[in-house]
Amino acid sequence: MRSTGGVVFLEIDQFLTERGKPLFRIGEFLAELDERGIPCVWLSERSRAQLDAPRRALGHNAPFIAESGSGVYLPEDYFHLKAPKSVRLGRFVCIPIAEQQPAAKEALEALSEETGVETVPLRSLSPRELAQNTGLSAKEAELVRMRDFSELFFFAGASEQDTESFVQKAGSRGFAVRRQGALWSLAVGGSPAKAIREAGGLYDRALRGHAPRMGVAASANVKEFAASCDRTVELRAGEAGPAARSERALEIADPELWERVLDLLSTRTKG
Repeated sequence: MRSTGGVVFLEIDQFLTERGKPLFRIGEFLAELDERGIPCVWLSERSRAQLDAPRRALGHNAPFIAESGSGVYLPEDYFHLKAPKSVRLGRFVCIPIAEQQPAAKEALEALSEETGVETVPLRSLSPRELAQNTGLSAKEAELVRMRDFSELFFFAGASEQDTESFVQKAGSRGFAVRRQGALWSLAVGGSPAKAIREAGGLYDRALRGHAPRMGVAASANVKEFAASCDRTVELRAGEAGPAARSERALEIADPELWERVLDLLSTRTKG
């Protein structure tokens, strides 16, 4: 890891297609950050397996946070220090924020039985059913359900009221339930804000001083980023209204988006 005056925490999913192809000149932005020696930690609702191909394609070698804040993944020997409470997952050292599987699987089964709301976990589907429900190829769809912490599922014929009741009950138990397009995910614990704090703390330890954190997040998640970053930029897809607890709101489709973000990075006053 090179010495740095700050760290960018980027919600990456809005800049990748469902199949992991880059969008909105994200490669240029990442290359410029690398040139400036500024690490970019990705945050994603996708799994470690799903992020493998886009990380290779974009040359991403920094830590990343997967499954909506469920775990912080560290490349081998990235930090020359021992990460607290870490486990080995594949090629990575991981700091769990949520409980590892099968905790989410068991929690989903118990909650479904308790509430009477029928759920269908993706792990129960055949390869053909999985591909049909995700709209992906069989190989790509299999990566979707290869998860270390969370359980992906959909509701089977549940009313809006039943769904809302299920989500509220899950929250009262400390479970994190999030909508992911047509699907839902459940994790036992997990928090983007806490994951950012864990990753940011490692940079602080490695640099022996505070590395300012800049969050770049979609409107739906900007509050969680703002809770753990020194400053936050909110990225919008045409939404109206004032910025939600972010220093500045920018349009994702703005042709000068990354130039504007880089300008904000160059001023290190806390937002």
